[in-house]
Amino acid sequence: MRAPVPIMAPLETETSYRGTPDAEGDSQSSSSNSPARADYEESDFYAGNNDSQSSIGVPTFQDMAVSEESCLAASNRLPAEVLIGIFSKLSSPQDLLNCMRVSKRWARNSVDLLWHRPACVTWNKHSSICSTLIKTHPYFAYRDFIKRLNLAQLSDSCSDGSVLALQYCNRIERLTLTNCNGLTDSGVSGLLDGSNHLLALDISGVTEVTEISMYALADNCHRLQGLNISGCTKISNQSMTAVANSCRFIKRLKLNDCEQLEDSSIIAFAENCPNILEIDLHSCKLIGNEPVTALVSHGQTLRELRLANCELISDSAFLNLGNEKTFEHLRILDLTSCARLTDRAVEKIIAVAPRLRNLVFAKCRNLTDLSVHAISKLGKNLHYLHLGHCGQITDSAVTKLVQSCNRIRYIDLGCCTHLTDASVTKLATLPKLRRIGLVKCSAITDQSVYALAQSRLRYPRHYRSADGELFEHLAGSSLERVHLSYCTNLTLNSIIVLLNNCQKLTHLSLTGVQAFLRPDLEPFCREAPAEFTEHQRNVFCVFSGVGVNGLRHHLNSLEPADGGYDPMAHSADDDDDDQTMTGMIGATAMMGAAVLTADDEDADGDEELEDADGDNNQT
Repeated sequence: MRAPVPIMAPLETETSYRGTPDAEGDSQSSSSNSPARADYEESDFYAGNNDSQSSIGVPTFQDMAVSEESCLAASNRLPAEVLIGIFSKLSSPQDLLNCMRVSKRWARNSVDLLWHRPACVTWNKHSSICSTLIKTHPYFAYRDFIKRLNLAQLSDSCSDGSVLALQYCNRIERLTLTNCNGLTDSGVSGLLDGSNHLLALDISGVTEVTEISMYALADNCHRLQGLNISGCTKISNQSMTAVANSCRFIKRLKLNDCEQLEDSSIIAFAENCPNILEIDLHSCKLIGNEPVTALVSHGQTLRELRLANCELISDSAFLNLGNEKTFEHLRILDLTSCARLTDRAVEKIIAVAPRLRNLVFAKCRNLTDLSVHAISKLGKNLHYLHLGHCGQITDSAVTKLVQSCNRIRYIDLGCCTHLTDASVTKLATLPKLRRIGLVKCSAITDQSVYALAQSRLRYPRHYRSADGELFEHLAGSSLERVHLSYCTNLTLNSIIVLLNNCQKLTHLSLTGVQAFLRPDLEPFCREAPAEFTEHQRNVFCVFSGVGVNGLRHHLNSLEPADGGYDPMAHSADDDDDDQTMTGMIGATAMMGAAVLTADDEDADGDEELEDADGDNNQT
């Protein structure tokens, strides 16, 4: 007997099938008590329903198909710009390589970052890069991704053959071949041919390069902005003139030790490249006054002018500048060993460049107090001053300088033998002083060291609170490097006070100071440079880094009888005069024969090596 037929609910044909339900749920349910559709809601016509749907709400195969996007992982659905932004945060090339291996989409968005600056730091990596570049059917156009190429770490054995595969990369923007002595014009000009995107080229120390490469540079790289050919003595003056005529966007030019260059090429740069920001002509010994005048007068944005060891430069280079124009952009001027300069040139320089920040007149022996008085007009703009070997400067000029320029951070007064404790006690009041050089200022005594050590205690800063109450704050010393070599009147007692009050001290030179030529201090002393003579080694006494801390702890552990601090010997006067002090940016290398930068090593030497002053380049 057949079972009774069940009663079925009527078909709801008015409710259509929705392929993708609302996030909030389907508000159009079939229940009879559902709220009516609001007037502002879209009808089914605008909802995009498929006309072929059956009346019982069954979707077609097209509606049931899963879209490709829904099959992708969330990471692959991110926009390209988001992926690139994420990948750019990765600093390791290996991490970028791993990202390339995830998927084709990730590879497309990370390959540019990975190849932007390929790491040619070992020959194995160099070989791998070159083998990829020479593939006949690469997956990506890798050669077009390379924007920066640096072979400096392979310089010892880099040759023309090393760069053959790299010559296909014509979209390089920065090319660094520092000290790649094995390279010749064949390799360098091959890299430059067709490289019309090149912005910066560094071939410093590539001594075999000649004018051939410079003509290739002039022909191909019209967008060039930076050029460093330091030490490339085979490059002709005429080829550099061609570069100046073709590459008119140059901003940074470094021509150190190019003794073959003459006035005409530098004048060509001055006249054709108005946007030069920095130019370094260190030891370009044939350069005279006319190029200097042209560089300053034509330089609309000139910020740094370095003319160290350009011995032909005299007052005329600056006196020929007009009075109607000032050069507000000029911040750094290095005239080391321009021995022909006098006070007249300094006065003119300050008049036309009133916002100079760093000034180097080391070994300009004709300068007197008049120059220092002119420099004082720079006021708060002056941060860095090197007057080493300006032996005619006296205490009165230093006093004037301190009163006017209270933001000096670095100063070198080495071999200014007329200076006494009066100058140093004034310099000691400079609130931002970090480095001071007093090498061979033989007249100074412990009183100067006590002033440097205790200046912050004598001159505290005062602050007033919101309710008007006055507070006193004893700031710690800002001194980081102090150079006192051959200040033979100093004793252990004053240096112990200096070490204990200047906790930021990282460099202390005391070469030739008899009180420190002790065997128990040798473990904390830095090794003497290899080129020093036996006598220089015997008097060498420089403490750096951990050596300063070790020296401090050792001296504090000694009893007075063994050289420790003796409070009875500390009889420094507590003068209440307004004291100011001077700071130094680069320590003078008095013992070293090498030229050292201000933030690098410092060496202190004997009288025979007195002329090997440190180079004071600003960092």
